[in-house]
Amino acid sequence: MTTRVRRDDLERPNPARIYDYALGGDANFSADRAAFDALSAVYPDIAPGARANRAFLRRAVTFLAQAGLDQFLDIGSGLPTAGNVHTLAQAMIPLARVVYVDNDPVAVRYSRQLLDREKAIHAAAIEADLRDPASILAHPRTRHLLDISRPVALILAAVLHFIPDDDEALGAVRDLTAALPIGSYLVISHVTDDGAAADTLAQLTRLYTASTHPLGLRSHVQLNRFFDGFELVSPGIVFAPVWRPDGSPSPLIDEPERAAILVGVGRKL
Repeated sequence: MTTRVRRDDLERPNPARIYDYALGGDANFSADRAAFDALSAVYPDIAPGARANRAFLRRAVTFLAQAGLDQFLDIGSGLPTAGNVHTLAQAMIPLARVVYVDNDPVAVRYSRQLLDREKAIHAAAIEADLRDPASILAHPRTRHLLDISRPVALILAAVLHFIPDDDEALGAVRDLTAALPIGSYLVISHVTDDGAAADTLAQLTRLYTASTHPLGLRSHVQLNRFFDGFELVSPGIVFAPVWRPDGSPSPLIDEPERAAILVGVGRKL
C-alpha cells in the first residue's frame, strides 16, 4: 500500500518533522526547520526536551519488554530515528510485534521504507489519526499483527498535546484502552507548563498553534485522568528525564522541569 504525499504536505511545517529536526534527523524540510528555529528562539530548551522525551521512550519500551510485553501500538510515532520501538523491543523479544500509527503521510512513507529495508516482517506503519480509534483498531495491519485478546503496550508519546480539547483527547484514549485486555500498558508523554515559566510556554503555544498545529499543555492533575483504570508504575507521573533513569546520558537530568514534558506508564487493572 502506498502513501500519497502531496506538495502542500511538504511546504507547511509538520510536528513529526519538527521533532525529527530537534533530534538531529534529516527527514525534514525548510518549513520545518524555520518553524523549529522560531520555536527555539522562544524556548531554547525545546531541543534537549525532545531528546529527553526520546530517551524516556527508550527506557519505557525497555521496561515493557523486560516485563514480557511483546505487542506495541505506537500512535503518533512520527519519523523513524535512533531507538525505534521495534528495534528496542525485538532486541529482547525477537518476535515482538509493533504497529506504528501516524497521520502524516511523510512520516508513514519514511517508516515503511525503513521497515522494508530492514525486512521487518513483525512491524508495520499505517496512516491513521488518534482521534479515530476505531479506524486504528480495525485496520487490516493492526488486526494482522496484534492479538488484542492479549496485553498490548499502547504508546502515546508526545501526541496528546496536539488534541487540545480535553473531552476529545480523553475520549480517544478511553476508546483505545477499553479495547485492550487487563495487563496491557499505557505509555504517555505530554508537554506541560508545570514547573516552568507560564508566560514563556503560553507564548510557545501561541506560536506553535499559529505555525503548524494547535497545541494544548496539560498539568500533572490533567494528565493523571488519562490513567483512570490503570495502576501507575513507580515513580508515577514525573518529568521525562527522571523517569527510571538508567545511567545513560540524559538531557536536563539535573533540571528536569526545563524539559517541560511529563510522562507516565500505567498497567491496566
